[in-house]
Amino acid sequence: MPTLLVIDDEPTVLEAVKTIGERSGFDVVCCADGESGVEASRTGRPDLVMVDLRMPGVDGLQVLRAIHQADPRCQMVLMTGYASVETAVEAIKIGAMDYLSKPLDVGRVEELLAQVKADVAKRREQESQAESDAGEVYGMVGRSTAMRHLVGAIGRLAPFVRTALVTGETGTGKELAARALHRAGRRKDKPFVVVNCSAVVESLFESELFGHVRGAFAWAMEDRAGLFEAADGGVLLLDEVGDLPLGVQSKLLRVLELGEVYRVGSLEPRRVDVQVLAATNRDLRVEVAAGRFRSDLFYRLNIVEIRIPPLRERRDDIAPLARLFVRDCAERLGRPLVDISDDAAALLAAAPWDGNVRELRNVIERACLLADGGQLTTLDIQPCLPDDGEPAAADALSARPLAAPPLADGEPPLLATVERDHILRALQHARGNKKVAARLLGVSRRALYRRLERLGLEGTIVRRRDEGSDALGDRF
Repeated sequence: MPTLLVIDDEPTVLEAVKTIGERSGFDVVCCADGESGVEASRTGRPDLVMVDLRMPGVDGLQVLRAIHQADPRCQMVLMTGYASVETAVEAIKIGAMDYLSKPLDVGRVEELLAQVKADVAKRREQESQAESDAGEVYGMVGRSTAMRHLVGAIGRLAPFVRTALVTGETGTGKELAARALHRAGRRKDKPFVVVNCSAVVESLFESELFGHVRGAFAWAMEDRAGLFEAADGGVLLLDEVGDLPLGVQSKLLRVLELGEVYRVGSLEPRRVDVQVLAATNRDLRVEVAAGRFRSDLFYRLNIVEIRIPPLRERRDDIAPLARLFVRDCAERLGRPLVDISDDAAALLAAAPWDGNVRELRNVIERACLLADGGQLTTLDIQPCLPDDGEPAAADALSARPLAAPPLADGEPPLLATVERDHILRALQHARGNKKVAARLLGVSRRALYRRLERLGLEGTIVRRRDEGSDALGDRF
């Protein structure tokens, strides 16, 4: 059931709203002052908060501000026996959905609760559908044929593979696939240790992997176990293994073959039982041919190769991934976003995604920061796409130009007025970038310039509403 938090210093009001709320299908939590109410909202994450305006200590408007800042998706209602236009306006500005005068109208409260309950049910249905569409298995998301084959291979190999090479372009999710092998294998309850081979100073590689004894070098003040010992019994992922120095490669080969490590400065071998996974975005065959990677180590690691497909080979997964990223960003950033429009999903599906899933996540996060609605649209997505994604994005937009605003009933406004508002809306969402605005409108940039000149808008600077302007365009 959805949760209702009632904050009021009058016991009779608390009891009355609690009765109405429970009758309307809510779990109801009551607080008699603002401080405890704010704390309850942070721990309980209610779907609706009803707050009294005048209370000892923290007043209702302060409570609304604190709750909205902590959880923008929470619906809020202000209750007061001292109604005024100024207070109502202030409450709405803070983010309240309604303003109720005391004594409360039971019918109005029931109507409001029914509306919130329907909104919560719709949001939860969308979230559930997003999870279902994504098809998450072992922490990996996707229902495309390529991803089904990958997940199937991981499930078959994980219980038996001792060494595996995970390959794929940058941003495809190689570490995620390695973690899936760990989760699906017999060592899932054992350590999973990651070393980024491209981030370790060459002179420290041996010490990092195998450990050292006191006095082995100038700053070795005590014995220290390496990452192989830390992963004993579990899994060690050598991320970007192609960056391993040649000197360390020979010693790694010995560990893989004999299961023994020598700490730097020690002649005593230490037995380790480690499943070694290696990941790389390089073609190690090319590295072997160039003399930068040992052929014997390559063949020892490449007993099983698991290739992660780039995003362009699994376009059916782009929309489900984007929707999950929207939900994740909304939760982390405190934004009231729940979905992405079909046109925006089509725009994302047409982009090249040279940076793969990582690039998609970054684009979605930028769009969530800029969006001012409950749903990401093409107007939010387009300015966030990288320059190298513009050709594919333009192809998608050419078939889906920005829809003009609907005309009101009765006498339609002048065509020039509709055109002017439509262009300003596109410029607003493109943050003043005329090249992007032209694509959103489905016209050439030259045609957009001609229209701007004809409508007297060539000197217009546009701002988004979240940058301090309530108008679509301001002339300076």
